[in-house]
Amino acid sequence: MTTKADPASYFPSIEKKYGRPISEWKDLIHSSPLTRHMELVIWLKTEHGLGHGHANALVAHTLAEAPAR
Repeated sequence: MTTKADPASYFPSIEKKYGRPISEWKDLIHSSPLTRHMELVIWLKTEHGLGHGHANALVAHTLAEAPAR
């Protein structure tokens, strides 16, 4: 049985690799006009150079804690 990692478990490596605190990434996601999960993942990858796993973790965590927009 495999268990899914909590998206927040990626946060230390995201901050170390990309040099920005998680709060800044979340602010970017919130300020984006995009609202769908994969649109945001692709945007973080193409516009900000994040890897897929890191972008996915940030988007999943941010959308899960945010009220629907």
